This record gives sequence, C-alpha cells and structure tokens, in this order.
Amino acid sequence: MRLPTGLLAVSIATSLLAACANAPHRDRAAAAGANAAAPCPAKPTWDDPTPPRRIYGNTWYVGTCAISAILITSDAGHILIDGVTDTAAPAVEANIRALGFDPAQIRYLLNSHEHIDHAGGIARLARDTGARVVAREPAATALERGKADRSDPQFLSVPGFPPVPDVQRIGDGETLELGALRLTAHATPGHTAGATSWSWRSCDDAGACRDVVYADSLTPFSDKVYRYSDDAAHPGALAAFRRSIDTIAALPCDIVLSPHPGASDMFERIGPQATRPLVDAGGCRAYAAAGAAKLDARLQEERAKPAPAR
Repeated sequence: MRLPTGLLAVSIATSLLAACANAPHRDRAAAAGANAAAPCPAKPTWDDPTPPRRIYGNTWYVGTCAISAILITSDAGHILIDGVTDTAAPAVEANIRALGFDPAQIRYLLNSHEHIDHAGGIARLARDTGARVVAREPAATALERGKADRSDPQFLSVPGFPPVPDVQRIGDGETLELGALRLTAHATPGHTAGATSWSWRSCDDAGACRDVVYADSLTPFSDKVYRYSDDAAHPGALAAFRRSIDTIAALPCDIVLSPHPGASDMFERIGPQATRPLVDAGGCRAYAAAGAAKLDARLQEERAKPAPAR
C-alpha cells in the first residue's frame, strides 16, 4: 500500500483549522464539512486526509480516509481512541483543533490493536498532548516494545512502530472514567492477541443517549506462516477469536464504529453527506456475522492447503 509522507495531510488539515477558527463551537463540525478536502479516493492510503465530523453527541471522527481516530469529549477533558500512523498524527491534532477542541485537554489515549496503522502515531500524540496511554495486555507490552510478538497473526508481515513508554494496563470488562465519561474495554482477540473493543454512551444536545461500540477488527489476516486452525502452535487462539465475535454481537449497540471506516460503512452513516442511518440496533450483530463468515472462509482455505513446514 502506498504511504504518503504526511505533509499533504498536515497542510489540508491546517487549512481546515483556519476555515473553522472563527465558527461558533456548535457549528464547527458543520464548517469543517463545508470546507472539506477532496472526497476520499476509492482506495485511500492510510494518510489521506479527511475533515473531522461529528458522529453523535460528544463523539467525533478525527482520523484519516482509511484509519479511524475517535474523539470523545467532556468538560473534564477528552479521550482519543487510536493514533493512526506516525506521519498522520499531526493531521489528527489539526482535526481536533478544527472542531474547537484543544489536544492538550486529551487525558487518555486508547488503542484498538497493536499494529502500525492504529498504534503508529500514539507515541507522538502522547508526547504532544501529555495524555496517558491505556491498553489491554498483550497490546500494552507490544506498544511499549514497538512491535507485537508471534501471538500476532501478522507478526512476520507488519513493521514495527515508535514505542510508547509507561502504558497503563486495563483489564477485560474494566471501565475507564473521566468526569462523566465511562468507557469499557472488551477483550476481542483474533486480529491480534491484544485486540480490544470499546463501548460508551454518548448523548446529543437534547439529552438523547445512544450506546456506541468501537468494534475492533474481526478480519483473519495473517502472514504466510500463521494458521488459525493450528491449536498446537497457538493454543486457544481460535476459540478466543470465536468468543470475540460473540462478545461484539452481544454488546448494547446503537452505533457501531470500526478502526477502518470502510469495515462498518462509517462514512456512509456520519456527517452531512450521510446516505444511511447512523443508528442501527443490529449493527454490531451484522459486523460480528461478517467477521464470522470471514473466519469460516479462512479456516476452509487452511483445510484446503497443507501446513507449511516448520
């Protein structure tokens, strides 16, 4: 995949900031959309920029065309989920400013999973904002090291990323609190061993609240060596993947979001140009069912091919 330098992303996001700087706070998301960069290409690179936009209530999209970054705001400070790539991190900061929020008010930086496209910018964002990084094991150890281990199905095919010092650990089912914000971590290993989905409630200006789920990837990608069906090499990994699918399907879920926007058709459902309803009580179940189908297809492929020599 072609990776741009990030300079274009910073330039466009900076111009968005200038366009929105004088807009009233409540109108800044609309102003950002009105002054949008060119639409995302059909096959965007990780760093292709896109304007920020409100998802629902105090939940905002501040990522790129291909990689999500989700901002949840409050009077006590803000929480950012995922850090995109290192080169796109400045564009995320510019998107946050364009919405009228101060990146220095981000108190916690969370992670979906320990790959360069979602964790690559965390070190830079943590340094720039002073936010505390929070992750579930083994993602926390991978973030500190700058690379996962063989428990990651893509271990041999994905590059490392800038390491993140002193990551705060959170357990499965534990809740991170900041003022009125309550975000719960859900262990959903499979795409990586440390994969984590996050859930919270977001309320609009009229007080209507929705259950939001940032569902981590359920795609069974791997390098040429890893086999999901090899329980001897990866004890319990396949069963854990199945549980992850069940976990996401069972969560209270009015709005489903995903680390790659296309995985849950996010851009078709958010912002002024949305063509599909944002709220869908069956969204998480559909997302989980799609993941289960992909895993079943992958296992069928593995059964049809001999295992590589060890």
